[in-house]
Amino acid sequence: MKKSVLYLLTVGALVLTGCNDLLDKEPRDKFINTPAFWSNQNQVENYCNSFYGSYSGYGQSGTYGEFYFTSLSDDQVNPNFDNWDFVTVPGTATAWSSPFTEIRRANYLITGMEGSSLTDDQKAYYTAIGRLHRAFNYFKLVRAYGDVQWFDQVPLNADPNDELVQGARTDRDEVMDNVLADLDFAIANLSNPNKVVWSKDMALAMKSDICLYEGTYCKYRTAADNGKAADSGRATRYLNECVAASEALMNAGYTLSANYGDIYNSTNLKTNSEVIFMRNYEKDVLGHSTVDYTTGSTAQRGLSKDAFDAFLFTDGKPLATTSLDKSDVATLDANGHYSIEAPLAVRDKRLGVLIDHVLAFKGYGYARHSSLAEMTSPTGYTIAKYDTDKMGDASTQNYYRNQIGTAYTDAPIYWLAVVYLNYAEAKAELGSISQSDLDNSINKLQARAGLPDLTLSPAADPANNMGVSSLLWELRRARRCELMTDKGYRYWDLVRWHKLDLLDTNAHPNIALGANMSAVANCEVDLKDGYAIGNAATRTFSSKYYFYPVPSQQISLNPNTTQNPGW
Repeated sequence: MKKSVLYLLTVGALVLTGCNDLLDKEPRDKFINTPAFWSNQNQVENYCNSFYGSYSGYGQSGTYGEFYFTSLSDDQVNPNFDNWDFVTVPGTATAWSSPFTEIRRANYLITGMEGSSLTDDQKAYYTAIGRLHRAFNYFKLVRAYGDVQWFDQVPLNADPNDELVQGARTDRDEVMDNVLADLDFAIANLSNPNKVVWSKDMALAMKSDICLYEGTYCKYRTAADNGKAADSGRATRYLNECVAASEALMNAGYTLSANYGDIYNSTNLKTNSEVIFMRNYEKDVLGHSTVDYTTGSTAQRGLSKDAFDAFLFTDGKPLATTSLDKSDVATLDANGHYSIEAPLAVRDKRLGVLIDHVLAFKGYGYARHSSLAEMTSPTGYTIAKYDTDKMGDASTQNYYRNQIGTAYTDAPIYWLAVVYLNYAEAKAELGSISQSDLDNSINKLQARAGLPDLTLSPAADPANNMGVSSLLWELRRARRCELMTDKGYRYWDLVRWHKLDLLDTNAHPNIALGANMSAVANCEVDLKDGYAIGNAATRTFSSKYYFYPVPSQQISLNPNTTQNPGW
C-alpha cells in the first residue's frame, strides 16, 4: 500500500466552524488559539495537513473534482447544459466563502507562528505553508471577483462594525502583488521535494501558473470589460516571473512520462517523473468518482466538435490546410458500433487517448468492458483518459471503475507538461522566445503526441479567431489539446486571454455540436449538417461574465463591498 497520511489526518478541535467568510464569524472558531498550541509541532503539522483538502483533484466519495466535471468551456457539452456559473446575483456563494475561510485559517497559522516557541527554521517553514495557502486562495478570489478585501490577520472582534472587516475591496493588482510576495516567501522557505507534501517545487509550480495568468490577464484586459486597462509593464513583470519559476522546475530533474495519459490513470503517481504535486487516493480508504462518471450509464459530458477539430493532423497541419484525409464521419464496424478509428489514426495521439474509438449515443451505447454499463454522451464522443484497468485483479477491477467513490487512481495537481506550456507561452508573449526555447518545452509535448516540431513561424491557420500571431495561436492550441478537460484550465485561459466570448453558442455553434453521425442508420440524435446537436440550449455572452457577482449577503453585511459591474 502507498504511504500517505495527509488526507487521513483530521484537525478535530482545530475545525473552524461558522467561518463561511471573514464577515460571518458566528459561532466563533472552535480551537484553542494559544501560543502553547502553536508551539506544539504535532498540532501545527496536523493543522497544515488539513490544507490538503483545498486541492480536490478527482474529488472524493460522491463529490465532483476538478477534472472532467468543470465543463463550462468550448471543449465539452453537458447533457444538462452548462450556462454561466452565475446568471443572477446569489445570496451566498462558495466561490466567495470557501477561499475566505481558507485565508482565515492560513492567517491563524501565520499569526500563530509569531508567538510560537518553535525554532526559527520551523516557524519559517510553517509560515511558508500558511502564506502559500493564502496565496492560492487569494488567487482564486481575484480570478473570479476582481477586487477583494485583503486580510493578513484574523479579525477576532465579534462586533460587526469592526473596522477590519468593514473596509472597501482592495484593488486586485495590489492583492496579486501580495500573492506574489507570499509565493516568493514560500519558495524561499520550503524544501524537501515530496509529491504529497508542501515543497519548494510545488510553490514554484503554483507561481508558474499564477504568474502566467496574471501576466496575460494584464496584457489583454480592457477598461470597459475588466475595469482596468491593459498594463504592459505589469504584464512583462509577471511573465518574466513565470519564466523564472518555470525554468527552475525545468532544471529540477523532472521528465515527461513516456505516454500521454500516464499521469491520469495511475494508482501510484509518486513514482511518476512528470508529477510535481498530487492528490493521493487509497484503495478502500479514500476513493473518487471520476472514473465511474466516465465509464457508467450516466450520460457523459461529451467532447465538442470544436474541440475535436482543434487537434492537428499527423502532418502537423490543422483541419483547414492538411493534405491528409479530413473525413470525420463515423462508420459501422463489425461489432455494430460506429467507429472513428480512421479519423483518430491521422490525428494528434492525445485525441485517441482523450476519447473512445467508437461513438456512444442514444440508440448506440458502448461499454469498454462486458461487465460495465453502456455509455452515451450527447455528442457521441466519450471521455476515456481517466479510466484505467489497473485497479485490482481481473475479477474485481471493474467494481472500482463503475461504483461511485471507489476509484483510487491518483490525481495530478501540478505536473511538468503544464510548466512547459506556461514557459513557452510566457516567452512568446514577451517576444523573447527562440527555437531552442520551443525545443526545450513545447516540442517535447509535440513529439509525445506524434506531431512535428513547432517552429517560430508556423503557417497561418484560417481558424485563428483570437487576433494573435500564428505562433501564439499554435501555442494556445497546444495548451488546449494537452490539458483538455483538466482542472478547468480552458475556461480561465479564455478569461485571461480576454476571449470569453468564444463560449457564446449563438456566435460559435460548433461548441454545442458533436460527432459526424451522417452515416448512422435510423439516427435518434438530432443533427445539424450531419453533426450531433449536443444540446439545443443557448449561452449568450455578456461582458459582465468576466467577473462573478458578489453575493448579496456580503454587501448587506458590509455595504463597502460594492457589486461588480453589470450585476
